[in-house]
Amino acid sequence: MAAAGNHRGPDSGAALATLCETYWYPVYAYIRRRGYPAADAQDLTQGFFAALLEKDFVRLADRERGRFRTFLLTAVSRFLSKQMDRATAKKRGGGVKTFSIDVDAGEGRYALEPSEQWTPERLYERRWALTLLERVLARLGDRYAAQGKEVLFENLKEFLTDAGQTSGHAERAAKLGLAEGALKVAVHRLRRRYRDLLKQEIADTVADTADVEDELDVLLSALRGEV
Repeated sequence: MAAAGNHRGPDSGAALATLCETYWYPVYAYIRRRGYPAADAQDLTQGFFAALLEKDFVRLADRERGRFRTFLLTAVSRFLSKQMDRATAKKRGGGVKTFSIDVDAGEGRYALEPSEQWTPERLYERRWALTLLERVLARLGDRYAAQGKEVLFENLKEFLTDAGQTSGHAERAAKLGLAEGALKVAVHRLRRRYRDLLKQEIADTVADTADVEDELDVLLSALRGEV
C-alpha cells in the first residue's frame, strides 16, 4: 500500500494492480453474498476493478485511514449501489483491460463457503484474511525453494498451524535425517520468517506501518469469526 497509496509515485499503478489481482476473490465473494447470481457477480467484479484501476480510486483510501482492506469494501459497496442491472455493469467494464481473474474458479470456491447466514461483510473479512495467509505461505515456500529447501518446507509447514505443537518432532526429524534439536530450531526459524512475511504483507495493504499490529488483530478476529 505504500506504493499503491502514493498515487503520485511512478509505481502506484502497478502496486494497485498487484493488490487487486491478489484480493479479487474476497470482493467476488462479497458480491455473491449480496445476492447477485454468479454471472452478474463476475461482470460486476470485473467492472468494479476496471473502474478502480481506470479512475485511480486508490487516492480515496486515505479516507479509510489508508487500509486497503477497508477501502476496497467501501468502494465496492458504493459501486454496487450505482449498478442497477447487469447491462450497466457491462457498460462500466467498457472493454477496459484490467487483469486476468479466474471467475470460474471463484465460483467454485464460493460454492464451498459456509452455508450459515454470514453477512457479506463477515464473509469478505474472513476471505481477505485467508487470502492474505495463503499469499504469505506461498511467498515463504518460494523462499525455501530458492534455497533448495522445498522438502524441508513441505515437512515443516504443518507446524505453522499450532504455535504450541511439540508432538511429532522426533518422527519428523528422523524422516529428514536431522537431530530433534536441529528440527526444533528449523521450526522456530520457519515460524519467525512466517511472522515477518505476514507483517510485510499487511504493511503492503496499509499506508502507515503503525497500523500493522491493529490490522493483524482485525484479521485474526476475522479468522476466529468475531467480525
